[in-house]
Amino acid sequence: MTPLAKLISTSSILLGTTITITSNHWVTAWIGLEINTLSIIPMISKSHHPRAIEATTKYFLVQAAASTLLLFSGTINAWYTGQWDITQLSYPPACLLLTTAIAIKLGLAPFHFWFPEVLQGSSFTTALLLSTVMKLPPTTILLITSHSLNPTLLTLMSITSIALGGWMGLNQTQTRKIMAFSSISHIGWMTIITTHNPELTLLAFYIYILMTTSIFLTMNTTNTLSLPTLMASWTKTPMLSTTLMLTLLSLAGLPPLTGFLPKWLIIQELIKQELTTTATTISLLSLLSLFFYLRLAYCTTITLPPNPSNKTKQWYAKTSTNTLIPMLTSLSISLLPLTPMVLTTT
Repeated sequence: MTPLAKLISTSSILLGTTITITSNHWVTAWIGLEINTLSIIPMISKSHHPRAIEATTKYFLVQAAASTLLLFSGTINAWYTGQWDITQLSYPPACLLLTTAIAIKLGLAPFHFWFPEVLQGSSFTTALLLSTVMKLPPTTILLITSHSLNPTLLTLMSITSIALGGWMGLNQTQTRKIMAFSSISHIGWMTIITTHNPELTLLAFYIYILMTTSIFLTMNTTNTLSLPTLMASWTKTPMLSTTLMLTLLSLAGLPPLTGFLPKWLIIQELIKQELTTTATTISLLSLLSLFFYLRLAYCTTITLPPNPSNKTKQWYAKTSTNTLIPMLTSLSISLLPLTPMVLTTT
């Protein structure tokens, strides 16, 4: 991919994201989503590998269907209420269609099947964009219309996402697929609290972006594509592997690391809303995700000898650490002392 093409794609992603976030009209929000979809497609397919082409096709078809549902939802609402304003969504079928469209965009269960396959066919940099930046526009629409969405349907999809994200990640050996199912589980945590406390959803999303960015950049630096490669990275980069282990435990939500903060606040808010059963259910289901996070963290501490038949010379390659990684990692594991300040402001 030439630098000019990369610059155009990156600028278009930023433009589409900005249009969707700042728009107050259904058509402009749809235009921003379409710009985003068309901008990321060259990045997914840049390797010209059959798996990358397959991932590109799946991503385009799924996102086109979701954007169509979103525009159809806005059109139906405008037909019956005369309002194209995003905040004026009041027609029940339009609310149901919008909830489905946002679920498809975010990869919520049962519309999650495309996300692991697309991430597996993408590079680490593109997978990072798909897991973070590309989820920002639909998350914004979700927050803006949170008062109009169907809370029962959103809660059911959120619980299913938390369960499937942990369950289907148990038997995976490819790191990008594991991160995909991790993303599905975390999106479930964010959406379950949306109708009760949108600010808490935004906080959880910011912390998720911080931790996921740190992990993807670390894996991209060490070229960790699978669990055996992750095991072999300890001797190659011991300090980076140690920080990766701590960041994975933070993503799992273990105290006293940063990832525990949003889960703690979400469970506390659900109990305040007298949804104790829901809080207990998602707490127990999060143990599934915790298991494969612990497995990943354990793999980072195992030392395997280099494979002499590996002709790529990955073991002997010198690794240049990105200067952004230490800063992101330190934030990903040490933000929990800010919890009292967050609690007093919310």
